[in-house]
Amino acid sequence: MFEPVYSYGLLALELSPGAAMASPVLPVADADSLGGLMADDLRPWCVPHRAIDISLAGAAYDPVEILRPLWPIHAEIARLSHLAPKSTDARLLALGADHGRMPAGLQPDPEFGNGPLRWIPFVLAGPAEQIHPVQNGMESELMERGMAGAATALCAQQLFGADIEHARYMTLHDGVAMMAMQYGHNGLEQVWPLIETALFAPQREAWLDSEPEPLIFLKHGIGHIAMLDYHQWALMQTHAGDQSGEQLERHFDMFQMRQRQIAALLQAHGLEVHFDFCPDAGSAKTVLQR
Repeated sequence: MFEPVYSYGLLALELSPGAAMASPVLPVADADSLGGLMADDLRPWCVPHRAIDISLAGAAYDPVEILRPLWPIHAEIARLSHLAPKSTDARLLALGADHGRMPAGLQPDPEFGNGPLRWIPFVLAGPAEQIHPVQNGMESELMERGMAGAATALCAQQLFGADIEHARYMTLHDGVAMMAMQYGHNGLEQVWPLIETALFAPQREAWLDSEPEPLIFLKHGIGHIAMLDYHQWALMQTHAGDQSGEQLERHFDMFQMRQRQIAALLQAHGLEVHFDFCPDAGSAKTVLQR
């Protein structure tokens, strides 16, 4: 028996403005129905490789739940796929909810349940000589040819109880690129390299060191944020002399809000965050690296 190789993908659902899902999880039977349609959509990339299994979670997640170090949602789907009964034919494993609860590790977090973009994760598994060409084909073609079939989009809309504007298949790398672009459009382009490092090179260190952004040091998946009092923060402002005391205080309040915003974003992506008090702005980098 071969040791399977896994390839991670997504069905990205863009909800209509103001729409919300009735429930982010599907019962087993509904997950199986949607999974069958997804398998039909993916078949052009899997043929003629007939030993490729398709496993998916019948649940819709916010992208921050998917884009976390070690890809925990996909990894759990892969683990359950590996434990499922083996077959000489390609298998479809659709993981659904029992009384509203998904298997352990796959329950969407209600804290992130109101976003307009929802991702349904799937995993392809098979021998390396079959998975690799399929994965390469998807990486090169899904962004251009990955629209979900009309039956699949309609089924997802009916089962999740929300109007869907677009339904598109993506590789995990496509999803990462999409979120990098979205974060850039939302003024978070300086923060994204920290998240990307944590996802793809967790052993590496990374800095956010670009005024007026907070000073942040990423190491071992932990974001260390420099906490400065008002006076030390003011010393770091290159244009402080051009502002009144009231303006500086207002900008310091905005700086603290920005710290909390970035901390919440890092935590949403599964990173641990430490606020490290730095009594002296000049030695803040040294404090963060301890």
